[in-house]
This record gives sequence, C-alpha cells and structure tokens, in this order.
Amino acid sequence: MCGIFGYCGQQRAAPILIEGLKRLEYRGYDSFGIAVADRTITVKKKEGRISQGMPNASRIKGVIGIGHTRWATHGVPSDENAHPHCDCHGEIAVVHNGIIENYASLKRELEERGHRFSSDTDTEVIPHLIEEQYSGDLVSAMAAVLPRLEGSYAILAIAKGCREIVAARKKSPLVLGLGDRANLAASDVTPLLEHTERMIFLEDGDMTAISDRDIRIWHDGTPVERHIQKIDWSVAEVRKGGFPHYMLKEIYEQPDVFSSTIRALREDEMPGILDGIHGITVVACGTSYHAALLFRYLVESHCGIPARVELASEFRYTSPPPGDLVIGVSQSGETADTIAAMQKAGMLGHPTLAVTNVLGSTITRIADSTLFMRAGPEISVAATKSFIAELAVFSHLVDRMSGGALGAELGRVHLALSEALLIDLSPAVDLCRQAESMFFVGRGPYFPLALEGALKMKEITYIHAEGYAAGEIKHGPFALLSPKTPVVALCPPGEGYPVMFSNIREMKARGTPMIVFGVSKNQELQEVSDVFIPVPEGGPLFHILGTAALMQVLAYRTAAVLGRDIDQPRNLAKSVTVE
Repeated sequence: MCGIFGYCGQQRAAPILIEGLKRLEYRGYDSFGIAVADRTITVKKKEGRISQGMPNASRIKGVIGIGHTRWATHGVPSDENAHPHCDCHGEIAVVHNGIIENYASLKRELEERGHRFSSDTDTEVIPHLIEEQYSGDLVSAMAAVLPRLEGSYAILAIAKGCREIVAARKKSPLVLGLGDRANLAASDVTPLLEHTERMIFLEDGDMTAISDRDIRIWHDGTPVERHIQKIDWSVAEVRKGGFPHYMLKEIYEQPDVFSSTIRALREDEMPGILDGIHGITVVACGTSYHAALLFRYLVESHCGIPARVELASEFRYTSPPPGDLVIGVSQSGETADTIAAMQKAGMLGHPTLAVTNVLGSTITRIADSTLFMRAGPEISVAATKSFIAELAVFSHLVDRMSGGALGAELGRVHLALSEALLIDLSPAVDLCRQAESMFFVGRGPYFPLALEGALKMKEITYIHAEGYAAGEIKHGPFALLSPKTPVVALCPPGEGYPVMFSNIREMKARGTPMIVFGVSKNQELQEVSDVFIPVPEGGPLFHILGTAALMQVLAYRTAAVLGRDIDQPRNLAKSVTVE
C-alpha cells in the first residue's frame, strides 16, 4: 500500500524520483523520502505529502536513487518512520512495500549484535541484515538476506559505490521500466509512463539488478528472462488535463471507458472457460465487490445461472460449490485479499477468471483466463471509472452467456452516462453538506448501487453513510432517521417501483429529508421528494449506469463544497497490497 520508485540512468536522480513519487502518491501519503547514491548515500525524508515539497532536493548529486511514499502499517507517520531506511553506517539504503512478519525477532537478533535502530518500522531490519552480508557485492548480500524475510515485500536497495539498484519481490508488485540509457523500477506502471512504454512485471521470487544499461533477473537464484510488455497507456492519462481533481476527470471519462471496454471485448474471443458452467462465485473487495453484486442480479435474471459473491477477505473461511467458476475482480490486479482468494480457488481445483485493468498484473498470472477493462490509469483513490469498466465487462459477459439479452442497451450506455453528467445536483448537495449521517437505499440491482453510493459519500466527504436494502431499513435503521439524516433513495422503473415508493413514503413520514433518484416523468415521486434527481430513461441497464454516475458526482460535489482532499482522502490508499 506504499509506493516505491527507483531510477538508474544518466540524469540527476533526485528530481526524477520526486516526480515519480508524485505519480505514486495515491498509494500512500503519510510521509515520503528519497536516497541517492554517489560517493556517499544522501537521504532526505519527511512526514507529510510530496506536494509540501522537499527543500534542496534538486541539488542532490547522483544518477542512481530510490524513493518511497508511505501509508503507515508499522509505526506512526513521522520523519523517523519515513523511508528510506539505512544501515548503521549510512552506506546502504532500502525502501520497501509490504509487511515483514518476523521483523520483531529479527530486530532483537540484530540489536543483540550491536545494531542501532532509529524507527518503529518493520522495514529497518532489511538494511541492517544486508549490512551484515555486504562486502562490495549487493546482489549476493540481498540474495543471502531474502530467505530470512517472512511476509510480503517489494524491495529496492542501493549501496555506497554501487552502480546498480538491487530489487526483489514477494507477494507485492514490482514493475521494471526499460528506458533509453536509463532503467527504472516502481510499484506500478504509472510513474514509468513518463520514461518508457516497455515494461517487465516481475514474478514472486524474482530478484533483479538494475543498471543504466541493462537488467539482470534471477528466480530462486537461477538467471531468467522475463517477457517485455508494451503498455499502451499515455502520459496524458496520468495528468489532470485541466480538471481540478483526478476524480472529476475520471468521472467524465466514463462514457468513453464503457464504450472502449465493450468494443475491445467484442473483438476478442470469449474464454473457453465459460463454456458449460453451472455456477459462478465472484470474489472482490470494496467497489469491485459492489460491481460483483450487481453482476449477480444480471447473470441470474438473464442467464439462469446461480451466482455467489464473496468478500475476498472472507473467502478463506468458506468454499464455493463444486464446479463453480471463480471470478476475481481487482482494478489493480494486485489486491492482496483477492489474489489470496484466487490462489485458494485454484488449489481447490476451480477454473478461475480474472477481471482487471492492468496487463501483466499478479492476478493475470494466477488466473486461468483474464478479461481486461479499458479504464486506463485511475489516479484518484475513490474508484469511479473502474466501477463502470467492471460493469462493462460484466454486462458483456451476461450478454454473451444469454445469447444477446443486453445487446441493444449496451450500445446506448454511452448516451446514458453522458446525459447523466449534465444534470444539476446543487439542491441535493445543499442537503448532503449539512448531514450528520446519511442512508442510501435501493432494491434488487439498486441495492448494490446504494452500497456503492454510500461508500463514495463516506470516502471523500467524511460524512457517515450506510447503504441498505430498502426493505431492511425498518429493521433497526429507522431509529436513526431524523431531519439531519438525509436518505438517498434509488427508485427503479418497472416492477420494483410500487414497493420502493411505499418505502420512500414511510421514511418521509419520519421527517427525514428524501433525495430521490427516479425516472423524469414520475410526478408522484417528485411530490414525495425533498430533492428529485431525474435519471435518463432508456432501459434497465441505461437507468442503472446513469444512477451510478450521478451518485459519484453527488459525492464529488459535496466533498468539494466541504473542502475535502478529494483525490487523497485521509487514511486511505488506492492499491491495498497487504492482507
């Protein structure tokens, strides 16, 4: 959940490291730091965000360096706990993403042998262990240390006088970038795009030595070659492009994201793994879990195939029915709980299918087949366009498996999303900004949308919000309804409407303000609403996706009025790579 970045080339490393860390800040922003190797190791680090600046970083000499942006797991955010960490003599520096589970026992051993520690982090044991093995060959020293580390890690290490970065990964992502007389390493592709489109995704157990001219890779001590992949994301996609926040930019990219994902999937062969399946289990976390819940409604209603959806973090305590296809959903392809769930499913003999946004990511290597969304890089911590891209993948799956049940609607979703983004939400924002707490309610496929709407609201506004099935609101939450707890009600057209309308009237009778999403021509719904939000019409999927986009905008506009840090909300990180 931290971000690491390394550069070895011909230019001064420090400014390049700072810019790279800015591209990784969505992975963690409690503190940051860099280390540059020249005749000595120069380390600069501090608590706070990269945007606050690092004085005199541009003056640091040296063309080899490593950097880190932190999301705290061991030790509070502070200058001392910020990475990089060094050995006793300041001649070896390390940055690390992951968790060293046996760090306490390693630290005791090292202290008994006279090593001095200056932080509360698990990472600091690594440079001290390397120090004991180092005699001028950093590759050999790292190789000797790795077997002692239990847990997960992506490590970058440099040493005084050494012309290479030595790196290793285990259960934590690490990508190499192959540039022109410069090579790089990072937690993901985003900071590498400024320098190259040629990348290598390291595998678990890989160790590598990175110089300005070449890259050497070993797996369990044996030299190996890894496939070089061309990443077709553009540099423009990782810039704001005139928008005040990445989140708003990514919301407005959604019509094109949905269309491009559907178009790409139609051009590809459907995985044979889908043939003859009798049941589906989906594992996911967060927003991806909500997309999976919506998929369950679609696949059961249109395909007649039973589907289960499990939180990936809870999957270890259960098992899917025999023969189920297990689908793992992860935007980054590196979500630790989802990867663990997919590995378990594979060990149990289930066919596995990955849905992800990142070519070459870990989940693509452990799944039997993969379907890619075409969302492009998503920088804001709050997921928006990846949610829509996941729904595009799922809609395509349902359409193919059902023989074309959604085909007509899929071509009109671009219009639904575009029209939704034109609707004025100012009256709803005025209600939300004053709320002490909020509820989002829906029925059927609108229940997962309610969960997602509540998640977006709490993530970026810090207003407590809960999503509920509308029929459950009477079983406890009614006690919390008041004039200061607005309810966002998602009212579908069709057969679910009468009972949902009844639920809205019941909540309205308790004096709670009602923000209602519904079809534009429904007069009785408008009359019972404090704020009515007309959702574009055009079919069930049209209405569902339009509602999803509108709830994202509602959360964004409310957070903006409240002055929140929208792209980097407190305590959250984009890519959750630890369990």
